[in-house]
Amino acid sequence: MAVSVTRSEHLRVDGLSVSFPDRRVFADLGFTVAPSQRLGLIGENGAGKSTLLRLIAGEFERGDAAASTRSNAAVSGRIARPHRTGLLAQELPFGPQERIDQVLEAALAEVRGIERELDDAAAALAGDDSGAASARYSAALDAAERADVWSVEARRDELLDGLGVGSLGLDRRVSELSGGQRSRFALAALLLSAPEALLLDEPTNHLDDAAATFLEGRLRAWPGPVVFASHDREFLDRVATGLLDLDPGRTGALALAARGRGGEGVSRSEMLAASGGTVFGGSFSEFLTVKADERARWQRRFDDEQEEMQRLRGEVAGGARRVAHGRAATDNDKFIRHFKGEGVDQAVSRRVRSAESRLAALEGEQVPKPPAPIAFAGIPSGSHALDDAAGLLLQLSDVAVDGRLALDALQVAPLTRLLVTGANGAGKSTLLSVLAGTRQVDRGSVHRRRALRVQLLEQDVRFADPDASPRALYERVLGERRAEQVPLGGLGLIAPRDESRPIGALSVGQQRRLALALVIARPPHVFLLDEPTNHLSLALATDLEAALGTYPGAVVIASHDRWLRRRWSGEELELAAGRPVGERVPQ
Repeated sequence: MAVSVTRSEHLRVDGLSVSFPDRRVFADLGFTVAPSQRLGLIGENGAGKSTLLRLIAGEFERGDAAASTRSNAAVSGRIARPHRTGLLAQELPFGPQERIDQVLEAALAEVRGIERELDDAAAALAGDDSGAASARYSAALDAAERADVWSVEARRDELLDGLGVGSLGLDRRVSELSGGQRSRFALAALLLSAPEALLLDEPTNHLDDAAATFLEGRLRAWPGPVVFASHDREFLDRVATGLLDLDPGRTGALALAARGRGGEGVSRSEMLAASGGTVFGGSFSEFLTVKADERARWQRRFDDEQEEMQRLRGEVAGGARRVAHGRAATDNDKFIRHFKGEGVDQAVSRRVRSAESRLAALEGEQVPKPPAPIAFAGIPSGSHALDDAAGLLLQLSDVAVDGRLALDALQVAPLTRLLVTGANGAGKSTLLSVLAGTRQVDRGSVHRRRALRVQLLEQDVRFADPDASPRALYERVLGERRAEQVPLGGLGLIAPRDESRPIGALSVGQQRRLALALVIARPPHVFLLDEPTNHLSLALATDLEAALGTYPGAVVIASHDRWLRRRWSGEELELAAGRPVGERVPQ
């Protein structure tokens, strides 16, 4: 590995390339994020967003276990970053027996060190007023001001309350927390440490509206550079001052635009590295429009060239009759050929050679076919019908799960479309597990249709055999016959190159795609989705939402996704912590 790292107030990446033996992640990537700027990373699952954040944070420079698992990566380039750069990773580094106060204090280790240095420098200055002692104290004071060491406890309480975990208690152990609570404590710990630069991997996963709004305010006011990877479309719109698209298909479209129009039509995009990524200076909503226009231009150019090549091949193959504007020779043509046969043949030959030359040139420089994005191909057909299509599938009456859920009534019909909302702790995931039959209620009744098939896409995906390939697991779970009827590659969720890789080598988003594929390959009568857009690419999240609208069974979704909720057209059930009855709102 050959990565040059220097210190800077800015966060700058130049000529960064990463590849593994079986694939290239990105090449010759370059961008700069100035203090107070916030760059959002977007792209398909597996495009390298988490890898890029780890690289900037310096994980590949360390000899720890996490870095050693990636030791076969070929990395080159230059990185400049502030001295104190903090990373929020998707995989949290907490031991199950650690207490929350220990986690938070560990995050403050560097801040405590700065505080001690300030005390020591002040003591040294009191006994020595030399220039060296004065310079030491000045540097220590500057570092303490940047780390805001005097307001640590107040900031801690404010962060915990703002992220919705202030009431959980600092003496609890990590093993006692839910996945969402652990994520919010990790985010609080990182912000509390007050690094000069922030690197965030999916920071809004598990955040409700209030916590997401709180985080937005904190990041907009952050004085240093911020880089974050997110699939939260609303969060991107509200926080990012720029976007870095790691989708190689888009850089190809921009390169085409520049080649064909001298750069005209690229709009607010800036081509920084055609083989790496593309920085866009507008909002996410504007980005969606620009990207759609770029792809449409690329597709039109490809179609036009294919049509022209087909015409030229026809001319070459058809000889004189094709070259003569596609019409059969007339009697007058035959009369002229009788007297001028050799000259006509030469003219035909010249036209054929000209067509061959133009065809060869076009074939050598033709625009590549726009790559088909990994898209949700739609829920495959299958047996959904029950013996009696009428009536209710599930019915809950006066159900309660102590400390987690209380609900008067809920009915799920064959074509129900229900969105469950509410703050963290309101019981959304608990309700889905009750509907799935994986959690028993403490009180009340749950009535389920006979032969009903219910499946749940959970928030946190865990596979028992990380060494298995997606294709092997798919065939094992579905059976050989069903896997042949609905091949994994036909779902558009796992790229062909990833079907044979170990599951443990896939990104979090790619693993969730696999979990989704295992559910939709044998569609259930009731499809339950817990935060379905978490970890999924922006394009896939949009395609999934559209496909669920025509799903041939019942759909129940629990989500914090504000983008999804603003566009929801079905029923809604709002749950609230401490309120015994959910409020179901018809749309």
